Amino acid sequence: MLKTFRIGGVHPEDNKLTRSCRTGTAGLPKQAVFPLSQHIGAPAVPCVKRGDSVKVGTLIAAAGGFVSANIHSSVSGKVSKIDSVLDASGYRKPAIFVDVEGDEWEETIDRSDTVVKGCNLSPEEIISKVKDAGVVGMGGACFPTHVKLSPPKDANIECLIVNGVECEPFLTADHRLMLEHPDEILVGVSIIMKALGLERGCVGIEANKMDAVELLREKAREYNGIEIVPLRMKYPQGGEKQLIDAVMGRQVPAPPAIPANVGAIVQNVGTVFAIYEAVQKNMPLIQRNVTVTGKSVKNPCNLLVRTGTPISQLIEAAGGMPEDTGKLISGGPMMGRPLLSADVPVVKGTSGVLMIPRQEAVRAEERPCIRCAKCVSACPMGLEPYLMATLGEQGDWERAEKEDIMICIECGCCQSSCPSRRPLLDWVRLTKTTVGGIIRSRNAKK
Repeated sequence: MLKTFRIGGVHPEDNKLTRSCRTGTAGLPKQAVFPLSQHIGAPAVPCVKRGDSVKVGTLIAAAGGFVSANIHSSVSGKVSKIDSVLDASGYRKPAIFVDVEGDEWEETIDRSDTVVKGCNLSPEEIISKVKDAGVVGMGGACFPTHVKLSPPKDANIECLIVNGVECEPFLTADHRLMLEHPDEILVGVSIIMKALGLERGCVGIEANKMDAVELLREKAREYNGIEIVPLRMKYPQGGEKQLIDAVMGRQVPAPPAIPANVGAIVQNVGTVFAIYEAVQKNMPLIQRNVTVTGKSVKNPCNLLVRTGTPISQLIEAAGGMPEDTGKLISGGPMMGRPLLSADVPVVKGTSGVLMIPRQEAVRAEERPCIRCAKCVSACPMGLEPYLMATLGEQGDWERAEKEDIMICIECGCCQSSCPSRRPLLDWVRLTKTTVGGIIRSRNAKK
Protein backbone atom coordinates (compact mmCIF):
# COMPACT_ATOMS: atom_id res chain seq x y z
CA MET A 1 0.00 0.00 0.00
CA LEU A 2 1.37 3.39 -1.00
CA LYS A 3 1.98 5.87 1.80
CA THR A 4 1.02 9.54 1.94
CA PHE A 5 0.52 12.35 4.46
CA ARG A 6 -2.64 12.71 6.54
CA ILE A 7 -3.73 16.35 6.62
CA GLY A 8 -5.13 18.16 3.57
CA GLY A 9 -3.63 18.14 0.10
CA VAL A 10 -5.01 18.27 -3.45
CA HIS A 11 -4.57 16.37 -6.72
CA PRO A 12 -3.71 18.79 -9.53
CA GLU A 13 -3.08 17.51 -13.06
CA ASP A 14 0.59 16.57 -13.16
CA ASN A 15 1.27 17.74 -16.75
CA LYS A 16 4.72 16.13 -16.76
CA LEU A 17 5.31 16.93 -20.43
CA THR A 18 9.08 16.46 -20.17
CA ARG A 19 9.22 13.23 -18.15
CA SER A 20 10.83 11.40 -21.10
CA CYS A 21 13.15 14.25 -22.13
CA ARG A 22 16.74 13.39 -21.31
CA THR A 23 18.60 16.31 -19.76
CA GLY A 24 20.47 18.43 -22.30
CA THR A 25 23.13 21.05 -21.63
CA ALA A 26 22.35 24.75 -21.94
CA GLY A 27 24.87 26.91 -23.75
CA LEU A 28 27.08 29.41 -21.94
CA PRO A 29 25.69 32.93 -21.56
CA LYS A 30 27.53 35.98 -22.86
CA GLN A 31 27.27 37.48 -19.41
CA ALA A 32 26.50 35.67 -16.16
CA VAL A 33 24.81 37.45 -13.26
CA PHE A 34 25.11 36.18 -9.68
CA PRO A 35 22.70 37.67 -7.09
CA LEU A 36 24.25 37.76 -3.62
CA SER A 37 21.02 36.46 -2.02
CA GLN A 38 20.46 32.99 -3.46
CA HIS A 39 19.66 31.42 -0.10
CA ILE A 40 17.85 31.91 3.19
CA GLY A 41 19.94 33.99 5.58
CA ALA A 42 22.51 36.75 5.23
CA PRO A 43 23.54 37.76 1.69
CA ALA A 44 26.99 36.64 0.56
CA VAL A 45 29.77 39.25 0.61
CA PRO A 46 31.69 39.90 -2.66
CA CYS A 47 35.34 38.87 -2.59
CA VAL A 48 36.10 40.00 -6.15
CA LYS A 49 36.10 43.43 -7.71
CA ARG A 50 35.63 44.93 -11.17
CA GLY A 51 38.32 43.74 -13.58
CA ASP A 52 39.18 40.55 -11.69
CA SER A 53 39.56 37.38 -13.75
CA VAL A 54 37.63 34.31 -12.59
CA LYS A 55 37.40 30.66 -13.59
CA VAL A 56 34.55 28.19 -13.36
CA GLY A 57 34.45 27.36 -9.66
CA THR A 58 36.18 30.49 -8.37
CA LEU A 59 34.74 31.80 -5.10
CA ILE A 60 33.28 35.23 -5.87
CA ALA A 61 31.21 35.90 -2.74
CA ALA A 62 31.73 34.47 0.75
CA ALA A 63 28.98 33.51 3.18
CA GLY A 64 27.90 36.53 5.24
CA GLY A 65 27.33 34.50 8.41
CA PHE A 66 26.63 30.98 9.66
CA VAL A 67 23.20 30.97 8.00
CA SER A 68 24.45 32.02 4.59
CA ALA A 69 26.19 30.39 1.61
CA ASN A 70 29.24 30.88 -0.59
CA ILE A 71 28.70 31.77 -4.24
CA HIS A 72 31.05 30.61 -6.99
CA SER A 73 31.40 31.67 -10.59
CA SER A 74 29.88 29.21 -13.05
CA VAL A 75 31.78 30.76 -15.95
CA SER A 76 35.25 32.03 -16.74
CA GLY A 77 35.89 35.62 -17.68
CA LYS A 78 36.16 39.06 -16.07
CA VAL A 79 34.06 40.76 -13.44
CA SER A 80 32.46 43.67 -15.27
CA LYS A 81 30.66 45.24 -12.31
CA ILE A 82 28.95 44.75 -8.97
CA ASP A 83 25.50 46.24 -9.36
CA SER A 84 21.86 45.33 -8.80
CA VAL A 85 19.67 43.01 -10.84
CA LEU A 86 15.96 42.18 -10.96
CA ASP A 87 15.52 38.71 -9.48
CA ALA A 88 12.58 36.29 -9.39
CA SER A 89 11.05 38.14 -6.42
CA GLY A 90 10.52 41.23 -8.58
CA TYR A 91 12.94 43.31 -6.50
CA ARG A 92 16.38 44.52 -7.44
CA LYS A 93 19.15 42.79 -5.48
CA PRO A 94 22.95 43.26 -5.38
CA ALA A 95 24.74 41.00 -7.86
CA ILE A 96 28.10 40.26 -9.46
CA PHE A 97 28.25 40.51 -13.26
CA VAL A 98 30.84 38.42 -15.15
CA ASP A 99 31.54 38.80 -18.89
CA VAL A 100 32.18 35.32 -20.25
CA GLU A 101 35.51 34.54 -21.94
CA GLY A 102 35.95 30.86 -22.78
CA ASP A 103 35.32 28.05 -20.30
CA GLU A 104 38.36 27.62 -18.03
CA TRP A 105 37.79 25.60 -14.85
CA GLU A 106 39.55 25.56 -11.49
CA GLU A 107 42.07 22.70 -11.56
CA THR A 108 40.82 21.24 -8.27
CA ILE A 109 37.45 20.21 -9.77
CA ASP A 110 37.09 16.62 -10.99
CA ARG A 111 35.07 16.87 -14.23
CA SER A 112 35.17 13.17 -15.11
CA ASP A 113 32.06 11.00 -15.30
CA THR A 114 33.60 8.35 -13.02
CA VAL A 115 31.39 7.66 -10.00
CA VAL A 116 33.49 7.93 -6.84
CA LYS A 117 31.86 5.70 -4.21
CA GLY A 118 34.29 5.57 -1.29
CA CYS A 119 34.43 8.44 1.22
CA ASN A 120 37.06 8.40 3.96
CA LEU A 121 36.29 11.86 5.32
CA SER A 122 35.10 12.48 8.87
CA PRO A 123 31.63 13.97 9.47
CA GLU A 124 33.24 17.32 10.23
CA GLU A 125 35.23 17.23 6.97
CA ILE A 126 32.11 16.34 4.97
CA ILE A 127 30.14 19.25 6.41
CA SER A 128 33.08 21.59 5.81
CA LYS A 129 33.24 20.62 2.13
CA VAL A 130 29.49 21.09 1.77
CA LYS A 131 29.79 24.55 3.33
CA ASP A 132 32.75 25.53 1.15
CA ALA A 133 30.85 24.45 -1.98
CA GLY A 134 27.92 26.74 -1.20
CA VAL A 135 25.35 23.93 -1.28
CA VAL A 136 21.79 24.96 -0.39
CA GLY A 137 18.41 23.24 -0.43
CA MET A 138 17.49 22.89 -4.10
CA GLY A 139 13.83 22.08 -3.62
CA GLY A 140 13.04 25.78 -3.45
CA ALA A 141 13.71 26.83 0.14
CA CYS A 142 17.47 27.33 -0.45
CA PHE A 143 18.34 26.82 3.23
CA PRO A 144 22.16 26.51 3.63
CA THR A 145 22.81 22.76 3.74
CA HIS A 146 25.75 22.85 6.16
CA VAL A 147 23.37 24.33 8.75
CA LYS A 148 20.87 21.52 8.21
CA LEU A 149 23.67 18.98 8.61
CA SER A 150 24.49 20.52 12.01
CA PRO A 151 21.35 19.76 14.06
CA PRO A 152 21.10 20.60 17.78
CA LYS A 153 23.32 18.36 19.88
CA ASP A 154 20.38 17.09 21.89
CA ALA A 155 18.45 16.08 18.74
CA ASN A 156 17.94 12.34 18.34
CA ILE A 157 18.10 12.01 14.55
CA GLU A 158 16.98 8.56 13.38
CA CYS A 159 16.44 8.90 9.65
CA LEU A 160 17.54 10.85 6.61
CA ILE A 161 14.60 11.41 4.25
CA VAL A 162 15.45 12.29 0.65
CA ASN A 163 12.78 14.21 -1.23
CA GLY A 164 12.42 12.72 -4.71
CA VAL A 165 8.71 13.55 -4.78
CA GLU A 166 8.67 16.48 -7.23
CA CYS A 167 4.91 16.91 -6.76
CA GLU A 168 4.79 20.35 -8.41
CA PRO A 169 2.97 20.00 -11.76
CA PHE A 170 5.02 20.27 -14.98
CA LEU A 171 8.46 19.94 -13.31
CA THR A 172 10.57 16.86 -14.11
CA ALA A 173 14.16 17.97 -13.43
CA ASP A 174 14.46 15.83 -10.27
CA HIS A 175 12.82 12.86 -11.99
CA ARG A 176 15.41 12.96 -14.78
CA LEU A 177 18.21 13.44 -12.24
CA MET A 178 17.22 10.21 -10.48
CA LEU A 179 17.07 8.30 -13.77
CA GLU A 180 20.35 9.67 -15.11
CA HIS A 181 22.48 9.76 -11.93
CA PRO A 182 21.17 7.05 -9.58
CA ASP A 183 24.59 5.96 -8.29
CA GLU A 184 25.73 9.48 -7.54
CA ILE A 185 22.51 10.12 -5.61
CA LEU A 186 22.87 6.94 -3.55
CA VAL A 187 26.51 7.75 -2.78
CA GLY A 188 25.32 11.20 -1.73
CA VAL A 189 22.74 9.61 0.58
CA SER A 190 25.47 7.46 2.14
CA ILE A 191 27.70 10.52 2.62
CA ILE A 192 24.93 12.43 4.41
CA MET A 193 24.15 9.40 6.58
CA LYS A 194 27.83 9.27 7.54
CA ALA A 195 27.90 12.99 8.31
CA LEU A 196 24.89 12.60 10.61
CA GLY A 197 25.87 9.24 12.08
CA LEU A 198 22.74 7.52 10.75
CA GLU A 199 22.05 3.93 9.77
CA ARG A 200 18.76 4.59 7.97
CA GLY A 201 18.03 6.63 4.85
CA CYS A 202 14.73 6.73 2.93
CA VAL A 203 14.17 8.11 -0.58
CA GLY A 204 10.54 9.13 -1.05
CA ILE A 205 9.30 9.06 -4.67
CA GLU A 206 5.73 9.47 -5.94
CA ALA A 207 4.03 6.70 -7.92
CA ASN A 208 4.11 8.64 -11.20
CA LYS A 209 7.87 7.98 -11.23
CA MET A 210 7.89 4.21 -10.86
CA ASP A 211 10.79 3.94 -13.31
CA ALA A 212 12.90 5.92 -10.84
CA VAL A 213 11.57 3.83 -7.93
CA GLU A 214 12.55 0.58 -9.65
CA LEU A 215 15.97 1.83 -10.79
CA LEU A 216 16.98 3.24 -7.40
CA ARG A 217 15.59 0.19 -5.61
CA GLU A 218 17.78 -2.07 -7.73
CA LYS A 219 20.85 0.13 -7.23
CA ALA A 220 20.20 0.52 -3.49
CA ARG A 221 20.95 -3.17 -2.93
CA GLU A 222 24.63 -2.22 -2.97
CA TYR A 223 24.20 0.30 -0.15
CA ASN A 224 23.51 -0.39 3.52
CA GLY A 225 20.49 1.13 5.18
CA ILE A 226 18.92 2.87 2.17
CA GLU A 227 15.24 2.24 1.45
CA ILE A 228 13.25 3.48 -1.55
CA VAL A 229 9.73 4.45 -0.47
CA PRO A 230 7.03 4.78 -3.19
CA LEU A 231 4.33 7.29 -2.28
CA ARG A 232 0.78 7.94 -3.39
CA MET A 233 0.45 11.04 -5.56
CA LYS A 234 -0.77 14.01 -3.53
CA TYR A 235 0.30 17.64 -3.49
CA PRO A 236 2.22 19.12 -1.57
CA GLN A 237 3.92 15.88 -0.55
CA GLY A 238 7.31 17.45 -1.24
CA GLY A 239 6.80 19.74 1.76
CA GLU A 240 9.19 18.81 4.54
CA LYS A 241 6.53 18.17 7.19
CA GLN A 242 4.23 16.36 4.77
CA LEU A 243 7.05 14.08 3.59
CA ILE A 244 8.04 13.18 7.14
CA ASP A 245 4.42 12.26 7.87
CA ALA A 246 4.22 10.16 4.70
CA VAL A 247 7.49 8.28 5.21
CA MET A 248 7.77 7.99 9.01
CA GLY A 249 4.17 8.51 10.12
CA ARG A 250 5.25 11.35 12.41
CA GLN A 251 3.91 14.90 12.47
CA VAL A 252 6.17 17.82 13.26
CA PRO A 253 4.60 20.00 15.99
CA ALA A 254 4.06 23.73 15.48
CA PRO A 255 7.10 26.05 15.56
CA PRO A 256 9.59 26.33 17.11
CA ALA A 257 9.65 22.55 16.51
CA ILE A 258 11.69 21.44 13.48
CA PRO A 259 12.02 18.05 11.70
CA ALA A 260 14.97 17.16 13.95
CA ASN A 261 12.56 17.16 16.90
CA VAL A 262 10.80 14.10 15.46
CA GLY A 263 14.02 12.37 14.47
CA ALA A 264 14.27 13.36 10.78
CA ILE A 265 16.48 15.39 8.47
CA VAL A 266 15.08 16.06 4.97
CA GLN A 267 17.15 16.82 1.88
CA ASN A 268 15.99 17.33 -1.70
CA VAL A 269 17.35 14.84 -4.23
CA GLY A 270 19.02 17.70 -6.13
CA THR A 271 20.76 18.75 -2.92
CA VAL A 272 21.95 15.17 -2.39
CA PHE A 273 23.47 15.17 -5.86
CA ALA A 274 25.14 18.54 -5.16
CA ILE A 275 26.56 17.12 -1.92
CA TYR A 276 27.99 14.15 -3.84
CA GLU A 277 29.65 16.53 -6.32
CA ALA A 278 30.97 18.79 -3.55
CA VAL A 279 32.45 15.98 -1.45
CA GLN A 280 33.60 13.54 -4.13
CA LYS A 281 34.38 15.88 -7.02
CA ASN A 282 35.30 19.18 -5.32
CA MET A 283 32.52 20.74 -7.41
CA PRO A 284 30.87 23.85 -5.96
CA LEU A 285 27.18 24.44 -6.65
CA ILE A 286 27.45 26.20 -10.01
CA GLN A 287 24.87 24.38 -12.12
CA ARG A 288 21.55 22.60 -11.77
CA ASN A 289 18.81 20.82 -13.71
CA VAL A 290 15.95 23.06 -14.86
CA THR A 291 12.69 22.09 -16.60
CA VAL A 292 11.60 24.49 -19.37
CA THR A 293 8.00 23.73 -20.24
CA GLY A 294 4.43 24.73 -21.02
CA LYS A 295 1.51 23.39 -23.06
CA SER A 296 2.32 25.63 -26.04
CA VAL A 297 6.11 25.40 -25.83
CA LYS A 298 7.62 24.06 -29.06
CA ASN A 299 10.41 22.00 -27.53
CA PRO A 300 9.82 21.52 -23.78
CA CYS A 301 12.99 20.16 -22.21
CA ASN A 302 15.16 19.53 -19.19
CA LEU A 303 18.48 21.36 -19.19
CA LEU A 304 21.65 21.37 -17.12
CA VAL A 305 22.15 25.10 -16.63
CA ARG A 306 24.99 27.17 -15.22
CA THR A 307 23.84 29.59 -12.52
CA GLY A 308 23.81 33.19 -13.71
CA THR A 309 22.39 32.27 -17.13
CA PRO A 310 19.44 34.49 -18.16
CA ILE A 311 16.11 32.68 -18.31
CA SER A 312 15.56 34.17 -21.77
CA GLN A 313 18.35 31.90 -23.03
CA LEU A 314 16.54 28.80 -21.73
CA ILE A 315 13.33 29.93 -23.41
CA GLU A 316 15.17 30.22 -26.72
CA ALA A 317 16.60 26.72 -26.23
CA ALA A 318 13.02 25.43 -25.89
CA GLY A 319 11.95 27.04 -29.18
CA GLY A 320 11.16 30.55 -28.00
CA MET A 321 8.30 32.15 -26.14
CA PRO A 322 4.93 30.97 -27.55
CA GLU A 323 2.78 33.78 -28.92
CA ASP A 324 -0.10 32.83 -26.65
CA THR A 325 1.95 33.06 -23.44
CA GLY A 326 0.02 34.90 -20.76
CA LYS A 327 2.32 34.33 -17.79
CA LEU A 328 5.99 33.42 -17.29
CA ILE A 329 6.73 31.60 -14.04
CA SER A 330 9.91 30.63 -12.22
CA GLY A 331 9.08 27.19 -10.81
CA GLY A 332 5.75 25.42 -11.16
CA PRO A 333 2.14 26.63 -11.30
CA MET A 334 1.38 26.02 -7.60
CA MET A 335 4.31 27.60 -5.75
CA GLY A 336 6.20 29.32 -8.56
CA ARG A 337 6.57 33.09 -8.85
CA PRO A 338 5.48 35.12 -11.88
CA LEU A 339 8.43 36.84 -13.55
CA LEU A 340 8.44 40.48 -14.60
CA SER A 341 11.25 39.84 -17.07
CA ALA A 342 12.80 36.91 -18.93
CA ASP A 343 16.23 38.39 -18.23
CA VAL A 344 16.12 37.20 -14.61
CA PRO A 345 19.18 34.98 -13.96
CA VAL A 346 19.04 31.30 -13.03
CA VAL A 347 20.01 30.88 -9.37
CA LYS A 348 20.57 27.89 -7.10
CA GLY A 349 16.85 27.56 -6.39
CA THR A 350 15.58 27.76 -9.98
CA SER A 351 13.78 24.47 -10.64
CA GLY A 352 11.74 25.34 -13.71
CA VAL A 353 10.59 27.89 -16.26
CA LEU A 354 6.89 27.61 -17.07
CA MET A 355 5.08 29.46 -19.86
CA ILE A 356 1.31 29.43 -19.28
CA PRO A 357 -1.07 30.09 -22.21
CA ARG A 358 -3.06 33.32 -21.98
CA GLN A 359 -6.42 31.58 -21.73
CA GLU A 360 -5.26 29.63 -18.68
CA ALA A 361 -3.40 32.56 -17.12
CA VAL A 362 -6.46 34.82 -16.99
CA ARG A 363 -8.17 34.51 -13.65
CA ALA A 364 -11.84 33.71 -13.42
CA GLU A 365 -14.02 36.39 -11.88
CA GLU A 366 -13.87 36.33 -8.09
CA ARG A 367 -17.13 35.60 -6.29
CA PRO A 368 -18.08 35.89 -2.61
CA CYS A 369 -17.02 33.12 -0.22
CA ILE A 370 -19.78 30.50 0.07
CA ARG A 371 -18.48 29.08 3.38
CA CYS A 372 -17.87 25.64 1.87
CA ALA A 373 -14.62 25.14 3.85
CA LYS A 374 -12.91 23.38 0.93
CA CYS A 375 -9.82 25.52 1.56
CA VAL A 376 -9.76 24.31 5.17
CA SER A 377 -9.97 20.66 4.09
CA ALA A 378 -7.20 21.20 1.53
CA CYS A 379 -4.74 23.02 3.81
CA PRO A 380 -1.88 20.61 4.68
CA MET A 381 -0.96 22.74 7.71
CA GLY A 382 -4.42 22.61 9.28
CA LEU A 383 -5.06 26.35 8.91
CA GLU A 384 -8.17 28.29 7.91
CA PRO A 385 -7.14 30.03 4.68
CA TYR A 386 -10.46 31.85 4.18
CA LEU A 387 -9.94 33.50 7.59
CA MET A 388 -6.30 34.38 6.88
CA ALA A 389 -7.28 36.05 3.63
CA THR A 390 -10.10 37.99 5.31
CA LEU A 391 -7.78 39.17 8.08
CA GLY A 392 -5.32 40.33 5.43
CA GLU A 393 -8.02 42.25 3.59
CA GLN A 394 -9.05 43.90 6.87
CA GLY A 395 -5.46 44.61 7.95
CA ASP A 396 -5.88 42.69 11.21
CA TRP A 397 -2.24 41.63 11.47
CA GLU A 398 -2.36 40.88 15.21
CA ARG A 399 -5.09 38.29 14.88
CA ALA A 400 -3.45 36.84 11.76
CA GLU A 401 -0.33 36.19 13.84
CA LYS A 402 -2.42 34.55 16.60
CA GLU A 403 -4.05 32.32 13.97
CA ASP A 404 -0.57 30.96 13.09
CA ILE A 405 -0.27 32.45 9.61
CA MET A 406 3.52 32.16 9.82
CA ILE A 407 3.37 28.36 9.56
CA CYS A 408 1.69 28.60 6.13
CA ILE A 409 3.92 26.98 3.49
CA GLU A 410 2.31 28.95 0.63
CA CYS A 411 1.53 25.77 -1.30
CA GLY A 412 -1.59 27.16 -3.02
CA CYS A 413 -3.89 24.25 -2.12
CA CYS A 414 -6.44 26.72 -0.75
CA GLN A 415 -6.64 28.85 -3.87
CA SER A 416 -6.75 25.87 -6.24
CA SER A 417 -9.65 24.32 -4.31
CA CYS A 418 -11.80 27.48 -3.97
CA PRO A 419 -15.01 27.27 -6.06
CA SER A 420 -15.43 31.06 -5.74
CA ARG A 421 -12.01 31.64 -7.29
CA ARG A 422 -10.91 33.87 -4.43
CA PRO A 423 -7.21 34.85 -4.57
CA LEU A 424 -6.59 33.23 -1.20
CA LEU A 425 -2.89 32.55 -1.71
CA ASP A 426 -2.23 36.14 -2.78
CA TRP A 427 -3.88 37.53 0.35
CA VAL A 428 -2.19 34.96 2.58
CA ARG A 429 1.25 35.75 1.11
CA LEU A 430 0.71 39.48 1.59
CA THR A 431 -0.52 38.97 5.14
CA LYS A 432 2.31 36.58 6.02
CA THR A 433 4.93 38.98 4.64
CA THR A 434 3.46 41.87 6.62
CA VAL A 435 3.18 39.89 9.85
CA GLY A 436 6.74 38.59 9.38
CA GLY A 437 8.00 42.16 9.09
CA ILE A 438 6.15 43.15 12.27
CA ILE A 439 7.66 40.19 14.14
CA ARG A 440 11.19 41.04 12.98
CA SER A 441 10.74 44.68 13.96
CA ARG A 442 9.43 43.66 17.37
CA ASN A 443 12.33 41.27 17.96
CA ALA A 444 14.87 43.89 16.91
CA LYS A 445 13.59 46.24 19.63
CA LYS A 446 14.04 43.66 22.38
